[in-house]
Amino acid sequence: MTDKPTADAQTPIVIRASDADRVTNLAIAAEDRLPQVAALLLAELNRAEVVPDDELPADIVTMQATVKFIDEANGVERTLQLVYPTEADFDAGRISILSLVGAGLLGLKAGQSIMWPDRAKKERLLRIIDVMKG
Repeated sequence: MTDKPTADAQTPIVIRASDADRVTNLAIAAEDRLPQVAALLLAELNRAEVVPDDELPADIVTMQATVKFIDEANGVERTLQLVYPTEADFDAGRISILSLVGAGLLGLKAGQSIMWPDRAKKERLLRIIDVMKG
């Protein structure tokens, strides 16, 4: 066993029903403008376990949740709120679901990791440290 976390390409994800519907519509609408993000996000939504809003565990990254995560490639830790595109403001700590990182975080839970592409098309290992809601 190693101390360094690894990620499976099929890390299980869980999404609440209200997020799944709205994010699916956003991804479809963004296919022409942001084809890479839309394709990745739709693939994640297709494999996610969708649960009723009131049955979602508290430690799952949802829309409007604040997530603390680490980029294992460079050790940089970030705390960002996952928001819809109109609310995004990276300088204020709000990242859009239609960004590569935002699309990769949705549905993960504290302790999980995922290999995810960055803008330079390099795979990055992102590990969720904590999920805060409200």
